[in-house]
Amino acid sequence: MENFIVSARKYRPQTFDTVVGQKSITVTLKNAIKNNHLAQAFLFCGPRGVGKTTCARILAKTINCENISENLEACNQCESCVSFNQSASFNIHELDAASNNSVDDIRNLVDRVRIPPQVGKYKVYIIDEVHMLSQAAFNAFLKTLEEPPDYAKFILATTEKHKIIPTILSRCQIYDFKRITVEDIAGYLAYVAEQEGVTAEPDALHIIAQKSDGALRDALSIFDQIVSFGGKNITYKNVIENLNVLDYDYYFKITESIVNGDIRSALLIINEIIDNGFDGQHFIIGFGDHLRDLLVCKDIETIKLLEVGGSIKSKYQEQSALCSLVLLLKMLDINNKCDIYYKTSNNKKLHLELALMQMCSVSASDDPQNNKMSLHIPEKPKEPYKTGYTQKKSVINEPSKVPYEKKLSDKSASATRTISIKNHVKERSNKKEIAEEDLNNKPAEKFSSEQLEILWNNYAETKKTDKNYYITLTRRKPELKNDNIVELTVDNKVQENELKDKKSEILGFLRKELNNYQVQLNVKVVEHAPNDKPYTPQEKFNRMAEKNPALKKLKEQLNLEIDF
Repeated sequence: MENFIVSARKYRPQTFDTVVGQKSITVTLKNAIKNNHLAQAFLFCGPRGVGKTTCARILAKTINCENISENLEACNQCESCVSFNQSASFNIHELDAASNNSVDDIRNLVDRVRIPPQVGKYKVYIIDEVHMLSQAAFNAFLKTLEEPPDYAKFILATTEKHKIIPTILSRCQIYDFKRITVEDIAGYLAYVAEQEGVTAEPDALHIIAQKSDGALRDALSIFDQIVSFGGKNITYKNVIENLNVLDYDYYFKITESIVNGDIRSALLIINEIIDNGFDGQHFIIGFGDHLRDLLVCKDIETIKLLEVGGSIKSKYQEQSALCSLVLLLKMLDINNKCDIYYKTSNNKKLHLELALMQMCSVSASDDPQNNKMSLHIPEKPKEPYKTGYTQKKSVINEPSKVPYEKKLSDKSASATRTISIKNHVKERSNKKEIAEEDLNNKPAEKFSSEQLEILWNNYAETKKTDKNYYITLTRRKPELKNDNIVELTVDNKVQENELKDKKSEILGFLRKELNNYQVQLNVKVVEHAPNDKPYTPQEKFNRMAEKNPALKKLKEQLNLEIDF
């Protein structure tokens, strides 16, 4: 039985041209070799599995090759290359800083640096996970790293660049390795599958590439795992079963339910997902990625950011066309809040279901045809809508009538001005008539004082963060006047102005929740009792003047004004 070699080792790149996803770095290193501009120390930093150690070994092998090709690749035939391929080179030393991180280990390294190479041109020292060196070891290494012998080259590799002291960084030529894209990983996996005689579906390879999180080594390890699971045929179904990945179909189905405002279907789908053993947080993260992918499909320029297979990409484009941009943004916002508070929630399943119901409600409110949710709850019979609200026009502010028929001595000026004013008044009147007609055409269900009080308190609870505004809303109860007029009494002008600024927001909330678009809001200011607290500067001055009349006399003598 032959020894099995994992794909991450078997298909490890041996030349610069075979390194995946790091072209800018490999081109720079090749040009440095060609122009004989090799630095004395290199620092390769970046995430795991992106080729840092691989590039270090290729660089060490290439600069010691005796017959470098025109493409600046090692020949694999000279004595140096053969010894390197057999892991028997005396010129290339690899050191694991995680287990050799003391001052004594660095001292031994410095002693070996003093011995020149017997074969080849350079002695190369590759120190992996260099950030694991202790502070004392770093300091002991500084002098040698800054002024090494001409034949010594140091290649440091790390996943945590921020842990390396600045004095080391300043002595190295730094190369930042990036995460490998999903497309590059999927392409390389297809190459490996072809070499191994494995039949693989493109969508399955894309799932493996996404699961690897930009690390080619992780992708190759997952590939070996899937081959062990399904044999020489890798299918999309085998991959999602083995990796415990939620099928794209779940996300498409639940998005369709949300777009249709179908709460029942959404709850059944999420229940099935949880019953299949998937964690709620796992779904939230995946669904957020799904919504993000739908969002990038809305624009031709950003569709290239979609990292999925070809057949699934077409599904994303079809579903994206059914979702408005506003809806997707609202859904993403709800999903993000659900993700933030999920861990601290005592009833996690309910927390997740509430988020989905909110998304369905948002979708239904955006589309009038979908206002009826699919919970199949019998609706309460509505009373027939009665017109003839004589008080509506008195509540809605009428446009001021401009006296435009005044005769002027200059007839031409009079005519011009009259036409201008007439057009202005006519335009405003038309807008007002349209607004009134829109309100009259909308629902106007009757409601009780008890319903009004409950909704008013609900609105006030959402404003608790603004203490003053919350006090204004809850100081007195709103009163229902003439069916559709809500009147609130406040203590002073400051509170009155505050409510006027928020009037459209309050009316929007009440009209929507009461399903009555004839609701109007009146704000009434009561006279202050003697013990009431003054708010405005004028009220504060009057209160002080009552206690000390000389203050008022001083103001008059000095002709002072109150600063508003």
